[in-house]
Amino acid sequence: MNNNDIFKKLRIAFNMKDTDVIETLKLADYDISKSELTAIFRNKDHRNYKLCGDQLLRNFLNGLIVREQKRNKKI
Repeated sequence: MNNNDIFKKLRIAFNMKDTDVIETLKLADYDISKSELTAIFRNKDHRNYKLCGDQLLRNFLNGLIVREQKRNKKI
């Protein structure tokens, strides 16, 4: 299992669309374009497939923490 698999599973678990993922990454001060993001979620055999690096996954996890903290404060 690589970072792409983990990223995909987290995206599904949190029921997130591409825009949600981009907004979550922005919470961690990480900018990514929609085309870069779709390349990460592509099949490994696709010619535009891109590996998800440790930094991207780390920033996504940090953004999720901020997102969930904000969500819990509203409740």
